[in-house]
Amino acid sequence: MTEDDAQFILELLNEPAFLANIGDKGARTIEDARQYIRTGPVASYEQLGFGLYLVELKESATPIGISGLLKRASIDDVEIGFAFLERYSAHGYATESASAVMQLGWDQHKLKRIVAITAPHNQGSMNVLRKAGLEFHSMLRLPEYATPRTFFVADTPAP
Repeated sequence: MTEDDAQFILELLNEPAFLANIGDKGARTIEDARQYIRTGPVASYEQLGFGLYLVELKESATPIGISGLLKRASIDDVEIGFAFLERYSAHGYATESASAVMQLGWDQHKLKRIVAITAPHNQGSMNVLRKAGLEFHSMLRLPEYATPRTFFVADTPAP
């Protein structure tokens, strides 16, 4: 993801499903979206070697979502995250990208465990996480959310 993706990111961050399930990132302008990209994904690439990646349709290079590995201060483990424009949901793109991100975490980054957090009402994301190999672990209270979140875990697969 680069600042050239700001128009797409602005649209994604303001989708009703993103706001309801992930939260309001406060991006209201193209410059806000550029700032989100700089301080989020790009900073993560530089500091950790991973982050959120742009997901595009192979045949047209049309951006449809984001998917990747995240590290938030409130959790010790690396987390998988994803979000897609609503018009591209229920087509298998989230499952395909989440599975690829999990493999990247195991193979390239040698992670021992990958976790995920979802809003308790977000059944679609929970289904994607299960298909990608994560299992429900517990409900988790995080300082950035007013209500508990579902916490999923996957340990390194056996060789």
